Amino acid sequence: MKLGKAAVFLLNRFKIHKPSQRYLFSDSGVNREQRSASRPDDRSLGEARNSLERVLTQNIIPFWYPGVIDSNDGGYRLNHDLEGRCKGPANKCLVTQARTIWFFSRLVNSRYGAPEQLEAARHGYHFLRDRMWDQQFRGFYWEVDSSGHNAAKPEKQIYGQAFALYALTEYAMVSGDSTAKATAEELFGLMETKAHDKRYGGYRDILQRDWTPLSPTVMAHAHDRVPIKRMNTHLHLLEAITTFVALTDEPLARERLLELILVNSNSVVRKDIGACTDKYLENWQPFDGPDYQRVSYGHDVENIWLLVEACKTAGISENLLADLYRTLFKYALDYGFDRKAGGFYDSGVFNAPADRRKKIWWVQAEGLVASLQMYRLTGEPLYWDCFTLVLDWIVKHQVDWKHGDWYETVDEEGRASGVKAGPWKGPYHNGRAMLRCLDMLGLCSVVEESHSL
Repeated sequence: MKLGKAAVFLLNRFKIHKPSQRYLFSDSGVNREQRSASRPDDRSLGEARNSLERVLTQNIIPFWYPGVIDSNDGGYRLNHDLEGRCKGPANKCLVTQARTIWFFSRLVNSRYGAPEQLEAARHGYHFLRDRMWDQQFRGFYWEVDSSGHNAAKPEKQIYGQAFALYALTEYAMVSGDSTAKATAEELFGLMETKAHDKRYGGYRDILQRDWTPLSPTVMAHAHDRVPIKRMNTHLHLLEAITTFVALTDEPLARERLLELILVNSNSVVRKDIGACTDKYLENWQPFDGPDYQRVSYGHDVENIWLLVEACKTAGISENLLADLYRTLFKYALDYGFDRKAGGFYDSGVFNAPADRRKKIWWVQAEGLVASLQMYRLTGEPLYWDCFTLVLDWIVKHQVDWKHGDWYETVDEEGRASGVKAGPWKGPYHNGRAMLRCLDMLGLCSVVEESHSL
């Protein structure tokens, strides 16, 4: 109880200026009365649900199941070109192997899954446990060859360990497999003893195979000659430990969850501009200079809704950080949103319009969830407007209705590029977005009623 009060006290100290509600679409000619009229009625909510269900059931699921199941070597084949053709055997990366386990597990835990997808999750779990787990030093390799018999990159990257924890926890929840829960508990313990920074908080980013710090030579190649902490890593630690706490209610995990809420709502926020950056020294001093003064709009809006979920699990009021959520969303909309076609751009320098203007699949997925979450929290129609614009972009331009799944990247001329599956692309971002938004739509009808009283 004392811990919870301390965390609430610290969180309450962190205040960001509350922006005016007029910032959303402020230059689009939409006045307050028009915005008020755009609150969704039952028909609008139904149309959104139909679009989300269509994308999930007719585009995402058929691409990933059963086509990526590797029946020969185990795990998942994730090496598909722009048109969804498998390019042959490839190394298997911890991040996307774990994300795919998570997706199949989460799918089974919804109305859209089936028993065969639980088998697909189990198939991936066995590969993760038997081929990617380091029997000598424990924890998971970053990458193995296609057979899983050889570690191609044996280092312990905490970003990958976070996704392994997320996958193990979700799979344990839906399957009841006690070995998966035990592995998740051991992994959490390893990250606590080997990677957690007891002095400054948060977690060290990349360690050697035996969990010792990287040598200066390796670090020079990895991250600009100095050890760093990353917002992106802590974002997904927040996500993983939120789910782990829901499974175990372990006191130490709950303590780390509160710490990660502080990290992601305070330490990584550049308060002078109202946005987050990625790279920090051990003491959370941000990297400075032109290469680092950039904002990733997708990570900022993802941070919003993951913080909401984390606070809910921690028993903290979801309104405590409302000013922060508004501020981060405002920045992304002011500088990174396509007001004509819909969708979020990739990134940009501080306080300037986006200069990397491709539409990346995962950024659209996170923007979709965050905008609907903001509407659910506030009942303000401007967030619903953003949600519908992003959804319209996704359905018309990001989804590949011919070959399945989403285009990795779409440029300003509408040209698609990238891969359908690879070391960084799996069913996690877009599959998660569809499932999360479908869950929230039912809550939005309640929001509409409560805000019309």
